[in-house]
Formats: sequence, structure tokens, C-alpha cells
Amino acid sequence: MASEERSAWVMLVVSVCGYGAYLAVILSRARTIPLTDVPYVAPLLWSVGGAIVGSILLVIVVSMFAPGDAGKKDQRDREIYRYGEYAGQSFLVAGAIAALLMAMAELDHFWIANTLYLAFVLQAVLSSIVKIVAYRRGLPSW
Repeated sequence: MASEERSAWVMLVVSVCGYGAYLAVILSRARTIPLTDVPYVAPLLWSVGGAIVGSILLVIVVSMFAPGDAGKKDQRDREIYRYGEYAGQSFLVAGAIAALLMAMAELDHFWIANTLYLAFVLQAVLSSIVKIVAYRRGLPSW
């Protein structure tokens, strides 16, 4: 397995787990108060920060088990990376447009922030899945 494919797996797992932990904290706090009144900023920041640190550490640990190809990228790796990132950008753009519309409608900051966070998570998940599929089945020929 190429180091870039391992990185895509790490990103997928960390993104899903980090967002799942964030949702668990927010929803557990929402048992006693309305959802929009839940203090979400600290859990969101901890979730994002933890995902960044966690992915860095996991990539390092996973690379220790296959040090021969760690950090080596060829043309195929670059093309797959670009293909995955382009595919994931759609969720980021959709989330930004949704958040912009929410801001124009003057919705609660809770919804705007969570829409943006979900967009970033979906971007990471879709990008990772597309990269993993491309490594397994190859890039589509246009």
C-alpha cells in the first residue's frame, strides 16, 4: 500500500471519529437544554485540533511500519491526490454556500458553524474515499 493511500485511510478514520466525538458531546449536552443553546465552540475547536494532531501522529506511526516508501510520491500519487481533492471540494463549496445563505437569513451561529464544520468533514471523507478507490481500481479514463 502506498504511503499516500495510508494517509487517505488515516484521514478517513480521523475525520469520521473526530466528528462522531463532536456530535456525541453536543448531543449529550442537548439533553437538558435546547440544541442551539449548547456551548459548541470549545468542543468544535477541540475536535478540529484533535483531528489535526491525531492525523499527524497516526501518519507518523503508520509510516514507521513501512519506512521504505514513506514520503515518496510518483506521478500516479500526485494525480490521485489531485483527483480526490477536486472531488471533495464540491462539499466544501456547497457548505460555504449553505452557510452564506444561513447568515443572510440571520440564523443562529450554531447552525452556521455546524454547517461549515460538516462541510469540511464531508470534504475530507469524500476526498479520502475517492483516493482509496482510485488506488484500488485506478483513475477513470476520460
